[in-house]
Amino acid sequence: MLMSASSRPARLHYMANGFRLLSPGDHVICAVTGAPIALEELRYWSVERQEPYATAEISVGALSPQ
Repeated sequence: MLMSASSRPARLHYMANGFRLLSPGDHVICAVTGAPIALEELRYWSVERQEPYATAEISVGALSPQ
């Protein structure tokens, strides 16, 4: 029986111009807010930290020195 990837978080490897799917799923979890982000809507991530962000504002805040 085939398992559906829906409603499961994916594992990704983030690269400068995209990401590679390491394990199937339909979303990732924002590293700051914990909100789910559909893979089709994922636009912001950190290559260094290997973590996704829900919005540009969140990504800038996460990468700014404290």
